[in-house]
Amino acid sequence: MRDLSLYEKKIIKDEEFPVQMFKNHIRKPGLYFRIHWHEHLELHYILNGKGSFICDRKTIPVTEGNLVIFNSNVLHEGVSEGDNFEALVIIFEMSSFSKEIADYNVIFQNLIEEDEIIKDIMLSIYKEDVERSHGYRLAIKGKLYDLITYLFRNYVTESLSPRENTLRLHNLGRLNTVVQYIQENYSEPLTNKELADLIHLSEYRFCHLFKESMGKSPINYINEVRLKKAYELIKGKDNSISEIAVMVGFSDYNNFGRLFRKYYGFPPSRT
Repeated sequence: MRDLSLYEKKIIKDEEFPVQMFKNHIRKPGLYFRIHWHEHLELHYILNGKGSFICDRKTIPVTEGNLVIFNSNVLHEGVSEGDNFEALVIIFEMSSFSKEIADYNVIFQNLIEEDEIIKDIMLSIYKEDVERSHGYRLAIKGKLYDLITYLFRNYVTESLSPRENTLRLHNLGRLNTVVQYIQENYSEPLTNKELADLIHLSEYRFCHLFKESMGKSPINYINEVRLKKAYELIKGKDNSISEIAVMVGFSDYNNFGRLFRKYYGFPPSRT
């Protein structure tokens, strides 16, 4: 069965260079990366273009020169807003670089703008990765130590207690169960009570947890899943729009059309 959960497993086996690093280049507006979470710290340094990231329910507009930090165990997703969006992405587990800082469970500021020191470090890292001269990985690792130290001294917003960190992980695990169930059963009638029962919560507590974590109500999330699937099916032109509306779980065609227009900005007939 395809893994449809929010959790994204990162495996970085190289003890000498415990970093995943790459350049993302998106050539059209739209999804930059899907919503997910993991235990690692994820940095995006915007090299070119504009976009918006959603992190812990907050929308973050980004542009060239911005550094975006996604802390560990936080839901995040990204959207490109132009035809040429580039970012240097660096992913690592803090404990691989500094157990001292990792033990603090620090939360870094999500968006950093117009910091010349960070700009110099990130562009230097990018240059080393592009040129790949002898010893480039050692050089990058040293520059990452400089970056971590600088962020720790200047851009920490709070620290989580061990209990808060454990609770965050527990809630994310619960959401994985619900989201995977929705992805597999979106065409069926789904109720808040049905979803709440999956993770043994009251309907009220479930709705509060879901909206607190996802930034939207369960029904709004379900409708988004249905609308995205409908969009794919309409583009395939194998069925009529009214048939597709029923296939993805909408019993009221007029409601489907209204929600589709609101979500995409145009009616389904223009897809």
